[in-house]
Amino acid sequence: MSLKPYQLFSEQLKSHFGTRIHKISVDAGFGCPNRNGGREGSGCLFCDPGGSGSASLERQLSIAEQLEHGKEVMTRKYKAGKFMAYFQPFSNTLAPVSQLRVLYDEALAVDDVVGLAIGTRPDCVPAEVLDLLSEYHRRTYFWLELGLQSSHDRTLDWLQRGHDLATFTKAYHGAKAHGLRVCVHVILGLPGESRADMLATADLLAELQVDGVKLHLLHVLQNTPLGNLYAEDKIHVLGMDEYVALVVDVMERLHPVTLIHRLTGDGPRSQLLAPLWSLNKWEVLNAIDAEFARRGSRQGDHCGYSSE
Repeated sequence: MSLKPYQLFSEQLKSHFGTRIHKISVDAGFGCPNRNGGREGSGCLFCDPGGSGSASLERQLSIAEQLEHGKEVMTRKYKAGKFMAYFQPFSNTLAPVSQLRVLYDEALAVDDVVGLAIGTRPDCVPAEVLDLLSEYHRRTYFWLELGLQSSHDRTLDWLQRGHDLATFTKAYHGAKAHGLRVCVHVILGLPGESRADMLATADLLAELQVDGVKLHLLHVLQNTPLGNLYAEDKIHVLGMDEYVALVVDVMERLHPVTLIHRLTGDGPRSQLLAPLWSLNKWEVLNAIDAEFARRGSRQGDHCGYSSE
């Protein structure tokens, strides 16, 4: 039983390994099919040219060099001893299987790297890639992270995601058929979505009994189409109290076994236009815990699905 009213991924990691594990983000130089797919190369509305706020990563370094640098920082700041390599920016399965294998193997060859997390899009996991990822699932501690953002096709179309819900569900079921752990990314506060719309996305994740979830608030970054809309006062961003209430609403509806990988985003200070309150990450996290306490509720209390 978690000490929190929700199932923290970090606690599961510590239980699995017997020590605290830190994820190190690496940039492997991948691209995105949504940037040259007939939409004037613009990609998703919220994504900046570097891959939605990943400018701090050092693409010019090799995977091993990035990990060694990350290990040094994490060890100095947190006395960390074991690590996961997180392939984060863009679509980290968008390459031939032979190239992917070289990159993933390079990460696992670094001392004290005990697992992999691969972030990608649901339209970038064909059968041969899933076959490869299942090899790593058997070989190491492995997570596949899929960006859904919303369960509503009208929202995905407005965001210029370049895929629909059916593409996500096909990718998700394919990954589960290969035995993979899957973490799904969702954005709260997307323009045009009501509270009911966002709770419907939570209900879908509960029905699927997804292994993990990352909840993001909508960040508005410089040099993005979303940033231009914000400058023209055409979109609304959530206030902190609105976001906190929504997070708790969503987690009450998630399945109680789903691991919570993230509860809020931390957009780069140098690029963030709004909401600026999100820079106070611990204040937001503490407010979420306080809202659970005020309600006397836990993750899964309003989940309509039971384990089979």
